[in-house]
Amino acid sequence: MNKTHLIFRHEFWHTIKRTGFVVLTLVPPLVILLGIGVYDVISGITKPPAEATEIGYVDEVGIFGRFTSQEEITLVPFDSGEAATEALVSEDIKEYFVIPSDFISTGTIDRYITQRELAPPAATTAAIENFIDSNLLEGKVPETVITRVEAPLNLDTTTLTATGEVAKQQGGMANFIVPGVFSVLLALALIFNSTYLLRSLSEEKETRMMEILLSSVSPRQLLAGKVLGLGAAGLLQVGVWVSLIPLLLNLASSSIGGFISTIQLPANFLILGIVYFILGYAIFAVVSAGVAAISPNVREAQGIASIYTVPAVAPLWFMSLLLLAPNSPVWVAFSIFPFTAPVLVMLRLGVTGVPAWQLAISIAVLVACIIGGLVLASRLLRAYMLMYGKRPNLGEIVRNLRNG
Repeated sequence: MNKTHLIFRHEFWHTIKRTGFVVLTLVPPLVILLGIGVYDVISGITKPPAEATEIGYVDEVGIFGRFTSQEEITLVPFDSGEAATEALVSEDIKEYFVIPSDFISTGTIDRYITQRELAPPAATTAAIENFIDSNLLEGKVPETVITRVEAPLNLDTTTLTATGEVAKQQGGMANFIVPGVFSVLLALALIFNSTYLLRSLSEEKETRMMEILLSSVSPRQLLAGKVLGLGAAGLLQVGVWVSLIPLLLNLASSSIGGFISTIQLPANFLILGIVYFILGYAIFAVVSAGVAAISPNVREAQGIASIYTVPAVAPLWFMSLLLLAPNSPVWVAFSIFPFTAPVLVMLRLGVTGVPAWQLAISIAVLVACIIGGLVLASRLLRAYMLMYGKRPNLGEIVRNLRNG
C-alpha cells in the first residue's frame, strides 16, 4: 500500500506547527506593517512647518536683487557677512550664503549654517539655483525661457510593446520594490524549507527512527511524502505573503503615497512567483535528501547544505549590477542555472521584461534537474539511509548511483 499520503500529512502538520515556520510566515508582513506605521508617525512628527523658510544672502556682485520668493523659501538680502552672521546666530534666518564678487567666473557660492549636515537639502539647492538663474537671465531672454531654464526637463518614459502599442506594465523604481522584497522572502523560504527536510531526514537517520520507517514504506515513498509535505507547507507560507501584498500596498500608498501609489506588478509575477517557489523548493529538497542520506549526523549535513544553499541568496548580493544591466548574458545564464533561477528571475521581473523563451528554458531545466535529482536521491536513500557512523567517499557514492 502506498504510504506517501501518510508521510505527507505528518510532515505538513508537523512543519506548520514549528515556531520557526510560524515566525517566518507572519513576522515579515508584520514588520512591513510596523514600518508603514512608524513611517507615518515619524513623518508626522518631523514634517517641516508650512510657513516659508527665510534664508539670507550677501550679494557682492550687485546684480542679484529680484526673484527672492522661491516656493516656500524666501531669500533675505544682507549688506555684509557680519550682518548675516548676526541674524543667523539670533535665529532670524535659517542659513545664509555669500555670492562673491568673482562668482561669474568661478561659479562658487559660500553657504553658512549652524548645524552639521551630510548634504544641502534639495529644496534649498533648487531655490538658490533658481534665484541665481533668474537674476542672471532677467532682461536677456523671455520669462518663459527663464522658467524652462529653472526646470529644463520633465522626462516621461513610456514602454511600448513589440507591435508599437503602449505596454500595460511600465517601468520605474517603484515597480522593483515588491519583486525585491518578495525575492528576499523567497530565498529565505527556499533555504528554511529545504533545511527542514535535511534536518528531518538526518535526525531520523541518526536516532535510527529510519529503520522503523523503512520497514513500512519504500525510500521513494518516504522521500516523496516528505518533499510534498514540506513543499505544501512552504506553498502555504508563500500564499500568505502573496495574499497580503495588495493590503500592504494599499496601506503603504495611503500612508507613504508618492511613488508607492504608482506600483504596478507584472501580470505574470504572482503566478511565476508560485511556480518558481515550487520548482526551487523541489530542487533544493532533493539535493537536501541526498546530502542527508550520505551524512553520518545532522551537524555534517547542515555543513554541506550551507554550500549549495548559497546560490539561492547570491543574486541579492549583486542587485546593484543587476539593476544596471538586467538583460546581460551573465544574468540570462544564471536565470537558467537551477540553483539561482528562482530568486534571480523574480528580481529581473521587477526590473525588466523577461522573454518567454528564457522563462521556458529556465523552467524546463529546473524540471529536468528535479526529476533527475529525485531518482539519484532515492538511490542514495536506499544505499545509505541505514548506514551509521561513517561517511562514504566519492567513489562509493558514484558506484552506488550507477548501480542503483
